[in-house]
Amino acid sequence: MPTIGVVLLTQGTRPAELRRGAESLLAQRGVALDIVCVGNGWVPTGFPDALRTLALPENVGIPAGRNAGAAVVSGEYVFFLDDDASLPSPTFLADAVARLRADPSIGLLQPRVVDPEGRENPRRWVPRIRKGSPEQSGPVFSVWEGATLLPRAVFDRTGGWAAPFFYAHEGIELAWRVWDQGLRTWYEGTLVANHPAIEPSRHAYYYRLNARNRVWLAKRNLPAVLVPLYVGSWTGIQLLRWARRPAALKAWFGGWAEGWRSDAGERRPMSWRTVLRMAAAGRPPIV
Repeated sequence: MPTIGVVLLTQGTRPAELRRGAESLLAQRGVALDIVCVGNGWVPTGFPDALRTLALPENVGIPAGRNAGAAVVSGEYVFFLDDDASLPSPTFLADAVARLRADPSIGLLQPRVVDPEGRENPRRWVPRIRKGSPEQSGPVFSVWEGATLLPRAVFDRTGGWAAPFFYAHEGIELAWRVWDQGLRTWYEGTLVANHPAIEPSRHAYYYRLNARNRVWLAKRNLPAVLVPLYVGSWTGIQLLRWARRPAALKAWFGGWAEGWRSDAGERRPMSWRTVLRMAAAGRPPIV
């Protein structure tokens, strides 16, 4: 029976969704789970004994919160679930592990994401440029972070989620660091996780972190010559995307400048072999 350490991350602001996600974990069959609910600046209470809790005294950000949970769970695999996501099938985790075991070249798996009420699913949930059918599986170079499964050894070699990011783009770094191990990050369209199809609010804080972390992502992970190419391509994309939204661009360029001025943390540039593998698979780490 596969053993899986599960990290359920929450700030305690969505109690109904959190309970739904916790119940979907406890309903899983064919796997042995070590589950911890991490309260990011909140004390989790009222859970069954099968689900441990970890209260962080303050909100340390999404990636650091996930890392805190990963440090206290054990298992051959590690699974991360956000508090507004849930697993509709009681065999989801057993099926996901079977997919990883059937193809050892896969180092990280993201399922297809579906709104449980039947609303139209955002295209951003399919993490590839040419979206195609959401049911189509294939290699990807970023992930929707709300439900992700990795072999524990692979996760440990990545160094964990990018704690300094706080929010935004940590799924890109994790995916890149899986590729840099000679493995692939995989979108599995036959497996489904549920998440409400609600557009997140966009505010100056979002735009600033989006830009800062884009620069940090490049500084931390790319060969030096590719850093300005990657940031430059995304600068052009944002100029086109938000040309008619000067307030968004102002906040974005504030984060852009902060990213260049500030320390991005640990630098682990990927190998040129990884760059070539990613390019051959459809997306060089420039766009």
